Amino acid sequence: MVDFHSPADAIQEYLEKIAAELGDLLLQRGARMVTAESCTGGWAAQTLTAVPGSSAWFERGFVVYANEAKCEMLGVFPATLEREGSVSVATAQEMALGALAASRAGWSVAMTGIAGPGGGSAEKPVGTVCIAWAKRDYCDAATFRFSGIRRAVRAQAVAAALEGLATRIRADTYFT
Repeated sequence: MVDFHSPADAIQEYLEKIAAELGDLLLQRGARMVTAESCTGGWAAQTLTAVPGSSAWFERGFVVYANEAKCEMLGVFPATLEREGSVSVATAQEMALGALAASRAGWSVAMTGIAGPGGGSAEKPVGTVCIAWAKRDYCDAATFRFSGIRRAVRAQAVAAALEGLATRIRADTYFT
């Protein structure tokens, strides 16, 4: 585990270690993945593609920072955004499922949140990040409350997203 307030290179090294382990799992199962990112701005995709040989298991990444992009590229319903907000489990799930629909990948991970320093509220403070993990017949999501400066929140979101996907792939009985 790394202190997410460490120097940037130590954080990136830690994230790439997680990405390499995730890549090994995907490769063992003959599976590929896709990312859908908002608050992390493509950091997860960058981390995944930093791993040599990642083209064998990483298909593509979507960076959908604006709500319009979430709708246009991933099929997030405007009603979901209006009802739940862009930072919500429902939005993260629609992003994850939309990324699968717009790709040939078998697994996806989606992140949407408030990295700060502004933009938070009493209900959804800075550090709130919703992450969803999906495959064709499954979608799970969770809300996290990360702490620290913007970089630390974003790094924790990438780590949680990739670790969470690895956990779900390990638990997937379809491949055993």
